[in-house]
Formats: sequence, structure tokens, C-alpha cells
Amino acid sequence: MRAPTPRLGGDAPAAPPQLTGTRIDSKRTMLSGSRLGPPPDGDRAAAAYREVFHPEPIPFDPRKRSKGLVVMMVVAALLLVGGGVTFGVKMLSNYDGSIAGPLGTPSVHSSDAPKTNEPATKATPDADIVARNPLYAAGKMPVVKCQEPAFRPTSKENVRSYYQALIACMDKAWQPIVAKAGFEFRSPRLIVFDEGEETACGVQKDLALYCQDEEGGSATMPWQNVVEDYPKHKAAVRAEMAQSFGFVYGVHVQNLAGMAAASDNLGDTAANKAAKLEQDRRAALQAYCLGGVFFGAARASFPLQGELLNQWNGLIQRGGDEHAKDKVRDHGSSKSLAAWINQGFTTTNPAACNTFTAAPTKVS
Repeated sequence: MRAPTPRLGGDAPAAPPQLTGTRIDSKRTMLSGSRLGPPPDGDRAAAAYREVFHPEPIPFDPRKRSKGLVVMMVVAALLLVGGGVTFGVKMLSNYDGSIAGPLGTPSVHSSDAPKTNEPATKATPDADIVARNPLYAAGKMPVVKCQEPAFRPTSKENVRSYYQALIACMDKAWQPIVAKAGFEFRSPRLIVFDEGEETACGVQKDLALYCQDEEGGSATMPWQNVVEDYPKHKAAVRAEMAQSFGFVYGVHVQNLAGMAAASDNLGDTAANKAAKLEQDRRAALQAYCLGGVFFGAARASFPLQGELLNQWNGLIQRGGDEHAKDKVRDHGSSKSLAAWINQGFTTTNPAACNTFTAAPTKVS
């Protein structure tokens, strides 16, 4: 929570603030035999003194403004607010530098030259951000020494500790790659929520989610069903926790590289619903692939084998859109899920996760 912002028009203090420190009493202080302060009332200069130092206050005359004037003032204020940044930049670039410590250099414009407000640099189109992102050129992820967290999901705190340990491993693995690609790295904030709890990502259900928020990105993870199912399906729950968090962290990497927002923008301008769902699938399948990159780099210390591997593959087979209750095709079929997770796992290279240039048949 942030502290409330002071608002104009609030209650004024009942009395002026009392200042402390040294004070000069103008009625009593003497300097070189002369009185400091106003002459006595009987003095001939009293009237002149009052005229100069204590004139009669000018009364405030509140007058009603016409509705048209009020509307114009509101419009003008909005224009100033909306153009504040542009105006500020323009003022700095035209500063004449005559004062010490100049903030800019003078510029001379011919009266006949056309004036333009073009930005200094060109914006990168959203399609280029997802298709030609610098993350693809950052190289393979080195071998990661990260064991499966030893915390077993028997309580909410154990679930939280499990994900905290996994975040620490993934941060260490992804930070050099994200930085090499030229992006600022931030660790995701972890939220372990009760079902139905309202968080920064909204009212939560029993789903692992990632949301872009004021903190730079939050991984929101459930715990109640995990704790309930663990005694009966230990390997399945362990595989689910690892795989679901790999997907969520993959979305975090997309967010750091600007691809999450760019993909959202492309989806918002899709020609039709089918095109929007395809865009959603491309983003989701990439997140699964990026999760596979980490587990492939950590395969020696975080082995997916035996029953844990069987359950991992079972989750993929049951996780396709064709098995979803709502049948919404926004995450990819089981076949597409398996292909992209395996591609990230075997190559350990984010470049192998460029779903945005793949043929539509590869992101079904």
C-alpha cells in the first residue's frame, strides 16, 4: 500500500503553524540608537509609514464565470496535462544556455522552415518485438545446478517455501540471459493465495497465473488443492508444481523482454476471434517452451525421470485445449504443448522458442 497522496481542498489547520528558532522583536530591538519598527502614533511619519508598510488590503471579489469559460478552462487544462511531456522536452532542447549549467543547446529555426513534432527515435512495432526480440540472440542457457526444492506441499507455508526456492534458481539462470539481451532483470513477486482471495491480479481461482502489475510482475500460485492432493498423488503433484511454475516464469521472461505486452497489443488488434486465439496460443506456447529451457539446463540436478517424468508427460497430454472444459483454444493442443516444451528442453536456447514466426500448424 502506498501512503495517500495529499489532495487540494483538504481541511486547513485550525491555526498557523508555530515556528521555533531565533526571532527578532522589531518593537524592542535597537541599532545605533535608532528604533527598528514603526514610528509612534503621534509621530508625523506614522501615516506615511502605514501607507508604505501596512496598506489597506485589497478585497477579493469572487465573480461568477460563464459556463463557456469554465469549459474552455477545463479543455485547456487537459491539453496542458496531455502535452506536458512534449512541451518540457521542447523547452529543454531550445534552452539558450545563457545561465550557468545549461540544460541544452540553442537552436535556430528559419521562419520559412516547416515545424515538425516527430519523435527523436522510431518505435519498434509490436510484430518485431515478438518476432525479432534480442532475447533470441542471447544464446543458450548454461548448465543450471538446481535441485528440486525439498519442501513438500503439506501446508501453505511449505508451498510458499517451495516456490521461493524455485524462483531463486530460475532468477540465477535467467538473469544473465535477460541482461545480455539488453533488458532490466527483476525477480517476480510471489503471491500464494487462498481460493477466492482478491490480489493484485484480481479474484483468484485454483489456477497458476502471472499478472503484469505495479511491482513489475507477480506469480500467483494456488496451494489448497495441492496440499489436499499430495498424500494421494505425490509424483503427480510434484510434477504439476514444477511444470506450472515453469510456465508462469516463462511469462515473466516474456514480460521482461517486452513480448508479453506486445503480444497483448497484437491480440487486441486481431482481425477476428480466430486470429486473436492464435495470437494467445503463440504467447502461451512460448511460455511453456521457455519453462522447458530452464528444466533442460537443470536436467542433471533436477532430473525428470521415472514416475516423475511419467506424470510430467501425463500433464502435457491432458493439458491441451481439447481437454479443457470450456474448449477455448487459447493455450495450444496437447501435440503443440509437447512439441514446444520438448524443443525448449532439448535445445536450452530461447531462440528455439520463437513461436511467433512459426507456421499456424505448429501453434494449433
